[in-house]
Amino acid sequence: MDIKICYIGGGSRNWAWVLLQDLCFEKDIRGTVYLYDIDPAAAHANETIGNALMNKHNKDQWTFKAESDIEKALTGSNFVFISILPGDFEEMAVDVHAPERYGIYQPVGDTVGPGGIIRAMRTIPQFQVIARQIKRYAPHAWVINYTNPMTVCTRILYKEFPEIKAFGCCHEVFNTQKLLITVLEQQKLVPAGTVKREDITTRVLGINHFTWIDRANYKDIDIFPFYAEFVRRYADTGFEKTGDSVDSVTSFGSGDHFDWKTDYFASADRVKMDLFLRYRLIAAAGDRHLAEFCPHSWYLSDPEQVKSWKFSLTPVSWRISNRENLKAKSKAYQDGKAVLNPSRSGEEGIAILKALLGLGTIVTNVNVPNWGQIPDLPMGAVVETNAVFSRDTIQPAFSSGLPVDLRGLIMHHVLMQEGIVEAASERDMEKAFRVFSHDYSIQGLPLSDARKLFNEMAEKTLKGCWDK
Repeated sequence: MDIKICYIGGGSRNWAWVLLQDLCFEKDIRGTVYLYDIDPAAAHANETIGNALMNKHNKDQWTFKAESDIEKALTGSNFVFISILPGDFEEMAVDVHAPERYGIYQPVGDTVGPGGIIRAMRTIPQFQVIARQIKRYAPHAWVINYTNPMTVCTRILYKEFPEIKAFGCCHEVFNTQKLLITVLEQQKLVPAGTVKREDITTRVLGINHFTWIDRANYKDIDIFPFYAEFVRRYADTGFEKTGDSVDSVTSFGSGDHFDWKTDYFASADRVKMDLFLRYRLIAAAGDRHLAEFCPHSWYLSDPEQVKSWKFSLTPVSWRISNRENLKAKSKAYQDGKAVLNPSRSGEEGIAILKALLGLGTIVTNVNVPNWGQIPDLPMGAVVETNAVFSRDTIQPAFSSGLPVDLRGLIMHHVLMQEGIVEAASERDMEKAFRVFSHDYSIQGLPLSDARKLFNEMAEKTLKGCWDK
């Protein structure tokens, strides 16, 4: 089966490298990946790297082609992948670090909080354009988004093009499934190393980076009682372990040890376990993300409190340094001075793609508009639940809803995200500020300070992207 994929953000050294490595192992389908990027040199680099990989590992199956014309890249595409960086890390440094002068600390700063809101304000105009281009040139393509803020990006695609066939993918739940395997192994319910992540079945509900599991099984074993015992054992100390970092699936070796003291992306899962004790559901994202959705005083009052919960505030300086390292790797791969040895990422993008082509079915967690799968959240708002993928079809798994105590916490963020989508779509800066001022971390500031912070962040990062 010969297909065309358009990759918007095709110069990526993160998700694009995941795709081209995973395609090295794919024999059932073949085709061409058109790499479109506002940085043409980066797209051409990935064309060279991708084609060299295929020539060595999967000859005659896949071709990579850098394309600077978005119309040519999209026209005739069966699938569109989107992974872009809204702005640059210099803007993200403002997102993350400007609020610190007001005592607001963000471990990630790309989904909620002041950083997530300002990033959304940069992203929404870009995704409006992308949605219109897809509507014009590839209206029947399936669209897979990896860009954060995931919820807002997916929401604006549907707002601009209601008939679009789009969904957002995130691997945070996968990492929680891996933790549940550890629980089984500790309880001697399974021999170490015998259970794969895909063997753990979970029912997922919530919103991206604030997802929850209310059912978890391995075959006929209900994991919840064993997880509760695990939490009672480790809630106060955290569970510290060695092995691959949970985020190493896409960071290409951020560290050999899963140690929150040396790996910015690691944690001891204390936040996850504390939330289980509060709500009796399994919080299914990394601690860095989970903490940002909660009232600021719970986990993020200051860096010492963060340290006590055994996770890290990821400085944007690290991301900038890592970008330079990846640029150097890209140049070495292009010049043949280094070899990219492909490995399977563990991501499910290719499996989903194949299911949509009719080559099997897959059940996984994805982000799509709420068509009733979480009945007590607003219809149309983007939510994250399980869904069944089969030939040209996505069918979300319906639930009975959220526990009332947890629903209020999630609803706050749903309405915040809906509010910033509306404000940015209308280019209404005052409405955007009102949404900004309602954020949990901002609510502790005098309104005058909230206004100063908002104005500073907007002035330094929007740079005309709100022009009509």
